[in-house]
Amino acid sequence: MSEGDIRIDTVPVEQAGELLTLRRAAFVSEAQIFNDPNIPALTQTLDELVEDLGRDTVVTLGAWAGHRLVGSIRVEVEDGDKARIGRLAVVPDLQGQGIGTQLLFAVLGYLPEGVKEVWAFTGQNSKHNISLYNDAGYEHQFDQVAGDLTYAYLRKVLESGAIVDDAPRD
Repeated sequence: MSEGDIRIDTVPVEQAGELLTLRRAAFVSEAQIFNDPNIPALTQTLDELVEDLGRDTVVTLGAWAGHRLVGSIRVEVEDGDKARIGRLAVVPDLQGQGIGTQLLFAVLGYLPEGVKEVWAFTGQNSKHNISLYNDAGYEHQFDQVAGDLTYAYLRKVLESGAIVDDAPRD
């Protein structure tokens, strides 16, 4: 699938059900890696998702192939100069085709001025996810244990709070 086949835009609240379905499908593989069906992406309710989509500090982008929602990413601005990425998801049948990378770079354009760093986290055993973030300019900072899971935290520093477009080129 080429980059031109994908449209990236904010997810309207009217598509919360489709977004919830996408996330659940995408995060099953993560749950299997960690042998934990109760990871937050799988237990979030539709009402909680609708509430999240309405928050002023959160932007949720979707990737569409035609009318089909095939990927999403969520970013939340914290403390004015930091943002946190979460819930990067791509439908299982299209994973590995660059949609996650497109979302990672697209979300930077939705950050307010003054954001100096972007943080992401993923399971320490999610080698593919860690590689994806590394390729997008995120550097591993530390690991943190939460219950039975260990999360890897990665950070991307933005130049003087400005968006740096270092997307890979063909």
